[in-house]
Amino acid sequence: MLMVKKFGGTSVADKDKIFNVVNRCAEDYKKGNEIVLVLSAMGKHTDELVSLANEINSNVPKREMDMLFTVGEQITVSLMAMAFDKFGIPAVSLNAFQVKMLTDNNYGDAKIIKIETERIKKELNENKIVIITGFQGIDSENNYTTLGRGGSDTTAVAVAAALKADSCEIYTDVEGVFTADPRIVNNALKLENISYDEMLEFSNLGAGVLHNKSVEIAKKNNIKLIVRSSMSRRSGTTVSNFCYKYCNLPKITGVTANGNIISIVGIDINLEIKDRIIETLNKNNLEFKDLDKTNMHISFTVDEENINPSIRCMHDLFFKK
Repeated sequence: MLMVKKFGGTSVADKDKIFNVVNRCAEDYKKGNEIVLVLSAMGKHTDELVSLANEINSNVPKREMDMLFTVGEQITVSLMAMAFDKFGIPAVSLNAFQVKMLTDNNYGDAKIIKIETERIKKELNENKIVIITGFQGIDSENNYTTLGRGGSDTTAVAVAAALKADSCEIYTDVEGVFTADPRIVNNALKLENISYDEMLEFSNLGAGVLHNKSVEIAKKNNIKLIVRSSMSRRSGTTVSNFCYKYCNLPKITGVTANGNIISIVGIDINLEIKDRIIETLNKNNLEFKDLDKTNMHISFTVDEENINPSIRCMHDLFFKK
């Protein structure tokens, strides 16, 4: 099998976590699978680069900021290749220029146009683990570009599509996609499966697990995404064409928030669900306004002090047994 695995900044933040990634990947590699890794910058390295740039120039040219940003991922992939070598596993690190990750020249939010796969396939054929910088590309004049928010996820899914990979695993600091933010809702449920459309709604309405660009590419190319934790062996959440039901009102997928806008996401939001939401909010004395309904979500606005109580209330309505 050809497997693309993306590890975010918190998953490669230090030496121990880098070795953890090596161990996780070595298991699949030793089973005969081909492995392509896409990595983010270590920890909060990108934030540090932004601060440094602002110390130099408060109005940094976007082209130069992208040139600076590429440093973070290149550090990560080179260190990861060194770690694999320490354990006797052949690996090679490649940046966007070496891969030929071709984008437009919209610095800071570039769009991938094409990925040349020849170099990646050559290294895979030599039985190496291929480690690629996430978040970055090159334009037609070989200037470095960056892909904007969620760029490493986008890189991973685009690479998986270009290589026709069997799966694309997104490793992060959470164990999957939940029915609500587990930091707010103690009894939030981990979803085993979620459809592309539901995940897109979640992403667009505030859930930070996957960026919508990556989900759009996965849907277009029918790439199976698996969201899982780098620090856990749990199965994670599979994002695909399939949709499974989890609660007494099976149309509901979960509850999310973007600022003080609360959204209930589902595959077919109907008037019965809308009425139950209004009834429950009123019963719990939770004032709301600007209620908006579509086929995939219902959103409403609350005061700041009612954000978390409203999330818990809506989660209890649809998921409490």
